[in-house]
Amino acid sequence: MGRISNKDSRSAFEDSFKRATSPMMTLLLLNEKPMYVYNLSQELEKRSNSTYKMAFLYPVLYRLQEQGYVEEFSQEITDSHRTRNYYTITESGREYLRFMMKKYRELLNAVDIIMEYGLTDTVPQSETTVL
Repeated sequence: MGRISNKDSRSAFEDSFKRATSPMMTLLLLNEKPMYVYNLSQELEKRSNSTYKMAFLYPVLYRLQEQGYVEEFSQEITDSHRTRNYYTITESGREYLRFMMKKYRELLNAVDIIMEYGLTDTVPQSETTVL
């Protein structure tokens, strides 16, 4: 097996992070209002100053829908009966979002503590029992 280049490993890290957080980001936006896929994508990009771009939101939405966290509905958007599919969060989706946000904050805090220790020569005595 060949070596992974620095560029590939950086991309893999970003891709993994987005895969892990995309359900939470999607539910977070849908908690504000129903949206269609392009609208979700644009909103993620806009709020992150083009840092958080997701090209494949459909698999995320389908998985959330299968789990009962999201529902899909169609709405006519023109007089010629053209419809657009919107997604909305369910009550169980809101509960799951609260759970994910709590876990995300706990994990982020733990990673911050680990990183802080990694940047110093010694672990402060007052914080040795934090974890």
